[in-house]
Amino acid sequence: MPTPLSLSDLQARRLVLTAQGFGGRNDARAVTRAKVGQMIRRLGVLQIDSVNALVRSHYLPLFSRLGDYQPALLDQVAWGPLRQRKLFEYWGHEASLLPLEFYPLLHWRMQRARQGQGIYEQLARFGREQQGTIARVLAAVTEHGALGAASLSTRQERAGPWWDWSAEKHALEWLFAAGEVTVAGRRGFERLYDLPERVIPAATLASPLPDEAQAQRALLLHAANALGVATEKDLRDYFRLTPADSRQRLAELLEEGVLQACQVEGWQQPAYCSVTPRVLRKKPVSALLSPFDSLIWERSRTERLFDFHYRLEIYTPAHKRVYGYYVLPFLHDERIAARVDLRAQRAQGQLAVHAVHEEDRGLDDAGMAALAESLQRMARWLGLEQVRLNCPRASAYRLRQALAQQE
Repeated sequence: MPTPLSLSDLQARRLVLTAQGFGGRNDARAVTRAKVGQMIRRLGVLQIDSVNALVRSHYLPLFSRLGDYQPALLDQVAWGPLRQRKLFEYWGHEASLLPLEFYPLLHWRMQRARQGQGIYEQLARFGREQQGTIARVLAAVTEHGALGAASLSTRQERAGPWWDWSAEKHALEWLFAAGEVTVAGRRGFERLYDLPERVIPAATLASPLPDEAQAQRALLLHAANALGVATEKDLRDYFRLTPADSRQRLAELLEEGVLQACQVEGWQQPAYCSVTPRVLRKKPVSALLSPFDSLIWERSRTERLFDFHYRLEIYTPAHKRVYGYYVLPFLHDERIAARVDLRAQRAQGQLAVHAVHEEDRGLDDAGMAALAESLQRMARWLGLEQVRLNCPRASAYRLRQALAQQE
């Protein structure tokens, strides 16, 4: 048996940053719909999240990699005219935008959802017990098309918390998971549902369907290429495969010789990567990261790669928060060097910095200048006139100086 490839922790980080699309030129003028689509195909998935404290999360990974691109480009390939669409919404890594070519690869997941597998128990139970409601809602979508849950709701009582869905919303979500409807667009952040044949290109719907094993191997292989180097748990998490499916498919990919086992310094679990990993060069990239960026969304992996403990504190009571409400890690010089609590105060035209926390090694003057530049770039991208510091920490004093030097 050949000796597994051995990687240092620095080599692993470089391999990951390369695979995740960092290190290219950030020239927003050169960013086209095609380049946006190319980056999304490279990643395979953009996680969607409803929090809008800064900007919807699915816009941020492209900003981190491409610079201050036009968000309308993502809107066009996700929800624009059908001839421009290159993406669809489904359960990839949570609610996600995925390349259209992945649609056949997720058919097995839709079939399992119809059988009540791989979805929340409450939704599975609704599917078993409320077929009449589901049929009525599907008939309404078939007749009218592009409907939101609110327009179908028959509930009389006032809605409770956000998880207190109406029966019609439950029906639409069951139909969505089962692939009977898909997302035609959004009104604000509300999903508008329609039949797949009116949203997904006919050529995509007519594509041959791989069996479960073939589709899962393709997803796992894409995860391996998008992650650079990863443990089995990292790989399965990318498209949320089950442990049993993931382990079997990984064994098959190793047997095929398209993946290889490797050892990473400091990792206790075996790792896996392409049999031809890309050249490992220094990645002098600086970027603010979405909390839901595929580089860091698996928190234990983030600790292994960057020695960076990260938890989102949105749902933590304010007096118990350590770092802030909506905190973006700052990637600099091949490590996560700081974290910044940001808010878009649109009425005031300000990007508000509520807290700046440097990691143990801190930021040197060049690093602080890079953070200042990243914040100014983000403010421009969001159409905000200035960066405002609301943080009394020493780090913020240094950041204020760095911002002043760039004016």
